[in-house]
Amino acid sequence: MDGQSRRGRLRSFALGSVVGVAGTIATARRLRRPSRRPRDAPAGLAAFEDAPCFLELVEREAQLYREGGEIRGERNE
Repeated sequence: MDGQSRRGRLRSFALGSVVGVAGTIATARRLRRPSRRPRDAPAGLAAFEDAPCFLELVEREAQLYREGGEIRGERNE
């Protein structure tokens, strides 16, 4: 019984080592590859603030607000 237990632990250790090495290699490859995003490009939601579709949406909501219309299901009074 002790031999099977030892063999199981050895197999688990070997499998864990293989998974760990594979993860390390994948991480190293990712860090070596340069980013596709230019360094001066905004990150996160700031990237969308100058997008034409976002500006159009903001303008449309501002127009509705000025006219006293509904915005997001609420009535301005």
